[in-house]
Amino acid sequence: MTDFVERVVVTPAALDLLASIEKRHGKVMFHQSGGCCDGSSPMCYPEGDFIVGDRDVKMGEIGGAPFYMSPSQFEYWQHTQLIIDAIPGRGGMFSLDNGTERRFLTRSRMFTDEEHERRAPIAS
Repeated sequence: MTDFVERVVVTPAALDLLASIEKRHGKVMFHQSGGCCDGSSPMCYPEGDFIVGDRDVKMGEIGGAPFYMSPSQFEYWQHTQLIIDAIPGRGGMFSLDNGTERRFLTRSRMFTDEEHERRAPIAS
């Protein structure tokens, strides 16, 4: 079956912010923060500037940019679809959305039982 339900999706507002960031910085990638200084937020980095760990989970892509999270975060989020949005505010300290007066935000919703069976496989 190829009718998968994506694990991560993106809103038009987040695609707009992503396009403006890529215009200035080129290709990017995302890593879902696990907390600490910037809370739990999707962090946007220039492609190649963030070293993805061997155990980090690739959840999918948004706007062509890969989206990863740590294994411990995946344990919490695996039953939900991540919805990456953009809202007014200040981005994470090291994230490329910082200084744009907009920031990426992760929303989520639980998969239905039927969607749970059709979740997209985790990329290796």
